[in-house]
Amino acid sequence: MFGIGELTLLLLVIVAVLAVKRLPDLVRSAGKAARILKSEKRALKDQKPDADGGPHRPSPRVIRGETAERDAP
Repeated sequence: MFGIGELTLLLLVIVAVLAVKRLPDLVRSAGKAARILKSEKRALKDQKPDADGGPHRPSPRVIRGETAERDAP
């Protein structure tokens, strides 16, 4: 009969064999996530600080429009 060590080793081998197909996708996803985090970090660092030392936030865009009255039913 198998002992705990042999069963653990067998389980690890099975998991490794089954994971080989998905490993490139996992590594690719991790690389994309790392690039996104790096670019976001760089974007935050490049923002100019306000007078109070906080990050610069652009003023909100105001879109002017007209109000239309509804016809009463």
